Amino acid sequence: MKQLITQFRTFDHPSRLLMINQFGINVGFYMLMPYLAGYLAGPLGLAAWAVGLVLGVRNFSQQGMFLLGGTLADRFGYKPLIVAGCVLRTAGFALLAAVGSLPALVVASAATGFAGALFNPAVRAYLATNSGERRVEAFALFNAFYQGGILLGPLAGLALTALDFRLTCLVAAAVFAVLTVVQVRALPQQKARRATERTSVLAEWRAVGANRPFVLFGLAMIGSYVLSFQVYLALPLQARLITGSETASTALVTSLFVVSGAVAIAGQLKVTAWFTRRWGPVRSIVIGMALLSVAFVPLLLVPSRAAFGSVPAAAVVLLSAALLALGTIAVFPFEMDTVVRLSGNHLVATHYGFYNTVVGVGIMLGNLFTGTLFDLARQAGWPQLVWAGLTLIGGGCVLALYLLDRSGQLTAEPVPA
Repeated sequence: MKQLITQFRTFDHPSRLLMINQFGINVGFYMLMPYLAGYLAGPLGLAAWAVGLVLGVRNFSQQGMFLLGGTLADRFGYKPLIVAGCVLRTAGFALLAAVGSLPALVVASAATGFAGALFNPAVRAYLATNSGERRVEAFALFNAFYQGGILLGPLAGLALTALDFRLTCLVAAAVFAVLTVVQVRALPQQKARRATERTSVLAEWRAVGANRPFVLFGLAMIGSYVLSFQVYLALPLQARLITGSETASTALVTSLFVVSGAVAIAGQLKVTAWFTRRWGPVRSIVIGMALLSVAFVPLLLVPSRAAFGSVPAAAVVLLSAALLALGTIAVFPFEMDTVVRLSGNHLVATHYGFYNTVVGVGIMLGNLFTGTLFDLARQAGWPQLVWAGLTLIGGGCVLALYLLDRSGQLTAEPVPA
């Protein structure tokens, strides 16, 4: 923690503010979203299809609109999009507290999702542009704040939701309202670099899509997000299978997030510095992807509690969560730096938006694959299949990244047309 604070102080005011801003964004978001499905199905009494609709609209309005958000940030500057996203999420969360009909809930959910599409590419592009040659360090520190918000948010939300979920919504809205005021007053305006002021949006999108090394990198990195997302899907499902009660299951799932957050906060800066010295940016991504792949090997060896008991099975789940967190913190700073390098420092927010859209579609398909395989493997009596499948996905991405590295496509900065 001391090292984190010391390094935080070495960055200038805008970078520090963006890191704090991301911490607040994640606290506000994660105090509410983990408990939204329970609120919709419980107190509001919505059918399962309606709950899925509300959550699906939120996901699509964020993942599907990242490219638009990045394009707007490149055209109008990063600060306006960050502020607009915070305003929209304030309104969306406040609306969730006030309404109970399905149409209104869909509107509120769409607003909260689109808010993320507005500020996420802008925040990353602003930080990349502002930190210059210290991009890797900046994104390492950024991820520590990011994970800290994920750690604190659900704990705060658990306490508030025990009183009333609508109170959680209002507190989350208040968090984003404060962030809005802080960004308006304290974040300097910084416009993105543009090659020309008259380039059409479609021409910009075609230019990004024609950047072959960048597109191949984005496709290869889908596996990274599919694997790291399993702390929200496959590992909680496994936790429910190996525990004997709802209380124990909830405790184990909570422990997953605590372990992930603790690894990120305690290890991010040290891991990034060590990887930088030993392997450099591109090779570090390959090694980090390999770490994500082997995170499921312990579950291959201990796939259920039948042979070893509940305690060893629970320990293996936590070990896999720790390995996933380690692989994620190894990859993230170098991944964000590579996106900027492959963009040639041109239309950086648009590249981030395109990248997030690609991996978002990949996450959706990967989760569909994982959920389906999880059920089929359990019914067939072969629980190892899901973990073997995830390991193979990771192995394929390691190979793809290795080949891109060997061909030199991830090292040179392309010159924008």
